Amino acid sequence: MFIRQLDYLVTLAREKHFARAAEACHVSQPALSTGIRNLEEELGVGIIQRGQRFIGLTPEGERILDWARQTLAAWEGMRQEASIARTHLSGTLRLGAIPTTMPIVSLLTGLYRAAHADVRQLVLSLNAEEIIRRLDDFELDLGLTYLEDQRLTGFRVQPLYRERYMLIARDAASIANCTDMTWAQAAELPLCLLTPNMQNRRIIDGAFRAAKVQPNVVVETDSVFALYSHLRLAGLFSIVPHSLLCLFELREELEAVPLTPELNRSIGLIARDHEPVSPMAAAAWDITPALDLEGRFNAAIAATAVKS
Repeated sequence: MFIRQLDYLVTLAREKHFARAAEACHVSQPALSTGIRNLEEELGVGIIQRGQRFIGLTPEGERILDWARQTLAAWEGMRQEASIARTHLSGTLRLGAIPTTMPIVSLLTGLYRAAHADVRQLVLSLNAEEIIRRLDDFELDLGLTYLEDQRLTGFRVQPLYRERYMLIARDAASIANCTDMTWAQAAELPLCLLTPNMQNRRIIDGAFRAAKVQPNVVVETDSVFALYSHLRLAGLFSIVPHSLLCLFELREELEAVPLTPELNRSIGLIARDHEPVSPMAAAAWDITPALDLEGRFNAAIAATAVKS
C-alpha cells in the first residue's frame, strides 16, 4: 500500500488535479485522497495544501515528493531485476524523443522488442527541456535528443548520428535540377517549416541569420507528418534532418539536396547517470549501437544522389 500511496502523490503532483490523477491511477477520487491522507498520517506531516481543489504541495510535501520519485524508480528497478531472475526482462521502457526523431524511433523500438519481447514501450514526443525534466523526475528511462546542450552535464550520453539538414522538394524540376543549394537560395522558396518553439526550427533560423537572409515561410506546423503532406500536395519546400529520408522514401517520390554551408547537430540517447541503473534502461542502452544509424542515414543520402 505504501508504494501505491507514493504513486498517488507523484501522479497528483504531475496532473495538478485530483480527478485526473485518480483517473491516471485507475482508482476513484476518494480512494486517491484517502491514500494520500494515510501517507500524511504515516509520515506525520502535511503534504497537500487543503482546499476545494488542488492548490499545491506544502514545503514538506515538495521535499517528500523528491523522495517519492526516487523510491518509485528504485522499486521499478527492483521489479526489473526480479524479472531477470525469472529468465526474461519485463516491464515498461519509457522513452522521450524530440519531435524530429519520432519518425525513426521505430528503428529503436523494433530493436528493443526483438531482444526483449515481453517489454512494453511508451514513446512520448517531447521537447529537449521536457525530456531532461522528466529524466530528472524519474518519469522517463531514456531520452533521444540533441547532445550539444549544456544542460546534459551529469547525464550519460550515447551519440547515435549527426543530423544533417537538407532542402526537400516535390521534384527535381521545381528546383531546376540543382544538386546543392545555398541558404540564401533556399530562403527565396515558399517554405513549410516546423513552428518556432521547436529546437529544430531554432537551428534552421540560426542558419538563415548566419546567411543574413529572411526565409519565405508560408506554412508552420508542429507535426512532421503535416510537413510531409505540404511537401507532397501543396507544392511547398522544406528543410529537414537527413534522418527523415528513411521515412519520406525520397528515392521514390521527393527530391533532397544538401544545403551549403552544411548544418549538422549530434543526436543521441541520454539517461540519468546514477547507480543502480534499471535493467531495462541498461539493456536498451547496450543494444542501441547495433543499429548503426549514422551509416543508414548516410546511405539514404547517397541513394538520393544516385537518383538525381
